[in-house]
Formats: sequence, C-alpha cells, structure tokens
Amino acid sequence: MSISESAREVRRLVVVGASLAGVQAVRAARRAGFAGEIILIGDEERLPYDRPPLSKGFLNDDRDVPYFHDAALYADELDATLLLGEGASALIPSEQAVLVGGERVHYDALVLATGATPRVLPEYASVPGVHTLRSVDDALAIREAIEAGREITILGAGFIGAEIASAARKRRGQVTIIEASMFPLERALGQQMGQSISKMHRRNGVDLRCGVTITEVNADANGLRGAILSDGTTLSTDLLLVSIGASPATSWLKDSGIAMNPDGGIVCDEFLETSIPGVFAAGDIAHWPNGAMGAPMRLEHWTSANEQGNVAGRNAVSATERSAYSTVPYFWSDWYGNRIQFAGRAGREQPEVVFGAVEDDRFVALYRSGDRLIGALAVNEPSKIMKDRRRIAIGASWIEALEHYRGLREGLRAAVVTK
Repeated sequence: MSISESAREVRRLVVVGASLAGVQAVRAARRAGFAGEIILIGDEERLPYDRPPLSKGFLNDDRDVPYFHDAALYADELDATLLLGEGASALIPSEQAVLVGGERVHYDALVLATGATPRVLPEYASVPGVHTLRSVDDALAIREAIEAGREITILGAGFIGAEIASAARKRRGQVTIIEASMFPLERALGQQMGQSISKMHRRNGVDLRCGVTITEVNADANGLRGAILSDGTTLSTDLLLVSIGASPATSWLKDSGIAMNPDGGIVCDEFLETSIPGVFAAGDIAHWPNGAMGAPMRLEHWTSANEQGNVAGRNAVSATERSAYSTVPYFWSDWYGNRIQFAGRAGREQPEVVFGAVEDDRFVALYRSGDRLIGALAVNEPSKIMKDRRRIAIGASWIEALEHYRGLREGLRAAVVTK
C-alpha cells in the first residue's frame, strides 16, 4: 500500500528504545536502503543487549552479557549514532522532537520501542533483598544473590517467575512461588494446560502456593527476613523476586497527545504508525490490529518485538510503499530442562492433547475456536510447533490439524511395530 500524502521526506530517523525492537528498526532501515542519519536512544549506558537470556541461562553461570553488536558495528556497518545512558523524557510532536537530558533531538521519522517496565510492590521496592528483573544489572544482582541453600520466594507464577525458579533450583536454592490465581498461566495457556505445566514446579522441588498473596514483608537493618501471606502463613526468605507482569513504558508520552490504549500501549494502525503521522511503535508498547488473528493485540514476546522492529523501521523510512504487519503470536520458555513453546492463542474451548503425554512432559496440545485451529502448545517437541504456527496462519481447520497428528501417531506406531 502506498504511504499517505502527509508523509514527509525522511532525512533523519530517530529510534527511542535500544533493545531488540529498536535495534531491529535500525537494521531494517539500512536494509531498506535508507542513507540518512539514524539516532538510537537508550536509557541504559550499556550497549543494546538481548533480554530473554537474562531469566534463563544467564542466571545459572558467569556467561557474558548478551550484547547484539559491538560499538564498532553500530558506527561502521549501521552508521548509527548511539545516545545511551538517558532515555527520552517527552515527545513534542509540534517540533518533531523528543526531549533527552533537557536537549531536543529532532526527527523526520520516529520509532518508539521503549518496551515494558516490571510491576513492583511500591512499599517494598527499596527493601534490600527485594528484586525485579528487567535489566542486566537486575540479573547480575539476582545471580549473585541466588546461592545454594538460600530461601528464595518468587511472587508470580508466570513464565519469567518460572524461569527464575528453574535457575534457582539449578543452583540448589530453596524456592517457593506465590501465585494469586488458583490457576497459574490460565490467561496464556488456559486453565487445564496452565495447571498441567505448573506441576513441573512441584516435581522439581519447588513449593508452589496458589490462591494467596503477600500481605507484608518483614525486614530489618540487615535486609529481608520473611513475608506474611494472605492465608496467615509466615515464610522465611532471604530473597524476594517480584514477577507480577509488566506495564508498557509509555508514561513519558502522557502529554504528547499520542493515542493510547487503556493498558498504556500505543494505538497503531496495521502499518504500526501511531496517531501522530511519521511516528511508529514496535515491541511491547505497540497495540495494533492483528489481521492474522482477527483482533487488536499488544504482545510482550521476543518474536513479535523482532518482527515489529523490522516492519516499523522499514515503514518509517519508506518513500513509496509500506507493509502491514500481522503475525501468529509465538513464544518459548525453558523450565527445569524442558522447552515450552506456544503459538497462536488459547480459546474458551478445552484444548486437546494430540501427540505424546502430559505426564511424560513431552506432548502437543491444540486449541480451537469452532472448526478453526487457533493455538498450539508444545512441550519438548520443538520440531512441531512451527508447522502448527503456519497452519494457524493459513486458517487451517480443526479437522485438518487433527488428521495431521493422527498420521504422525500412526506412523510412529508403525515404526515401533517394524522394529
């Protein structure tokens, strides 16, 4: 589709947010042939790095920070100027500028990719021993604090909390997970599969407590001592990791006039352009009409940040054409040596296990909406999930998906008989 007549000639692209989506926007602009100036703004002093490893292998050993590139590549190959160490504090559309450290940085096109900020327990955020995880510095502090025999409490049984629990158990920590819902991961996987997956915690020595919250944290001058739960239980703990979700990092845009969703996400069209012409959004903050799933969405997944950064960067500098973005959501998580993958979305109907067995921690479950396949969950079956993602993308029927897996099961049985 051709760009709107309101589009201006782009000589300078500014990208706010120096994580995956922002870096991909820079790369995409250069791949599209953009020869103008690019400025990448990030609130951390470190070079841009990949975040998913921070809650996985990075906590287990002394591996290096997962930087995307070294400084030379940004300067030479991408010809981008990095402004690191202070984030943007305001967007001034009338001047086509963002405010950084009191200085105006002007743009012809702008990509917003500031990600999400972890939710905290405000009254306890400054207590020594209470942590959240977003940055490398957070991960380094948690890695140092997780030691054999330490009592570790994790508030929130979502994917990040589960990955931290897995890392802590690998280092022989004593782990308790506190989850307010009776059914962990119900929103992401549905009640049945959320419960099934969450049983991995107990099988790996983690005390999972559902339907309770933390009402009080006990601490003294030496740091954290324990926590009191809503059921009256007192937990002794050396470390409290708060993992109760994240909010779009968009508070700095509140006076800009940009259209926002009630959850704090930025409203975009199918090209990821916001309500302000020439301003695009990508990653955790982008709320856009996802044609592949027939619904507006905001996704906090590595895959969508990667894809959206590419599309937003390319569209922002395009002089002739823009491409719409749609996707079948996909994410993965690693727990206790198990790879969990999900594509699509969970519906209201009960999923069906079509391959393997839940009790073996090796299976595929499919989700439906009427006669259409809408989601797939794979545990330790990495070769299957991407084919299911493609089936969802082309609108495959429920019967087609079942027939595919029936063929796989019959082939497996025939192979066993032949042996």
